[in-house]
Amino acid sequence: MIILKSMAEIEVMADANKIVGEVLQLLREQVKAGMTTDDLDQIANEAIKKRGGIPTFIGYRGYPKSLCTSVNEEVVHAIPGSRVLNEGDIIGIDCGVTYKGFVGDSAITVGVGEISAAAQQLIRVTEESLYLGIEKIVEGNRIGDIGAAVQAHAEKFGYSIVTDFVGHGIGRQMHEEPQVPNYGKPGTGPRIKVGMVLAVEPMVNQGTAAVEVLGDDWTVVTKDRKLSAHFEHSIACTSQGPRILSKLGA
Repeated sequence: MIILKSMAEIEVMADANKIVGEVLQLLREQVKAGMTTDDLDQIANEAIKKRGGIPTFIGYRGYPKSLCTSVNEEVVHAIPGSRVLNEGDIIGIDCGVTYKGFVGDSAITVGVGEISAAAQQLIRVTEESLYLGIEKIVEGNRIGDIGAAVQAHAEKFGYSIVTDFVGHGIGRQMHEEPQVPNYGKPGTGPRIKVGMVLAVEPMVNQGTAAVEVLGDDWTVVTKDRKLSAHFEHSIACTSQGPRILSKLGA
C-alpha cells in the first residue's frame, strides 16, 4: 500500500532530511586520504545525535553502523570499518536519520582528493540522472517515468544501471511502497500522486550492471570491479511539483 503524507507530515520529513543533508555536507568537507570509513561513521553518528536525530541504519535488519560507505567498486551497503581512503578513490556515503517518527534518506558520491577524469564524469552523470528522474515526480506521471529518465541519461554515456537494487517510498519506515526502479518504460507503474514521498537513488556502474554481495551479507560490489557511483534524495510530490526534502535549503 502506498501511504500518502499530509503537508504537516511532509514538513516533519523535511526536518529529518535537513539533518541528513547537513550531515552529508559535513562529511563531504571531511573526506580526505588517510581516513578510515569508520572515522566518517563516527563523525556522522555524533552529528546526527547532536541535531536530535536517531541513526536509522543502526539495527536495520542487523546493520551495525550509522552510514553505508561504499568505495570504488563497492556499489551500496558497504559497512564502515578499517578501510583506509586513498587519494583518487571515490566514496558513496548513504545516510538515514529518524526524527519525530519520520525517516530522511540521502546519498552522495565524492572524490578523495584528486580523482581521474573518468571518475569525475561517472559522478557527474550519476547525479545528473538523479535530477532528471526527480523532474518526473509530478502528479499524474507514473513511477516508470522516473526510472526511464534515469536510465536514458546514464546509458547515453555508456554506463550501466544497477537493476538488483531500487529506490523506494519513504515515511515512518525507511522502505515503503512503491519500489522506484532506476530503469523502466515511460507511462508504466503506479501513478504519482500529491503526498507521495519517494527516495530516488540511481546506482550507476562504469562497466557491467552485474553485481554481487560479499561475505558480510551487506556489501554490494560490481562483478567486474569497475567503479560505481550512487546518489539519492528524498522527494515529496506536491501540487507545485517535486520538493527535494534532503537538499539543503529545500
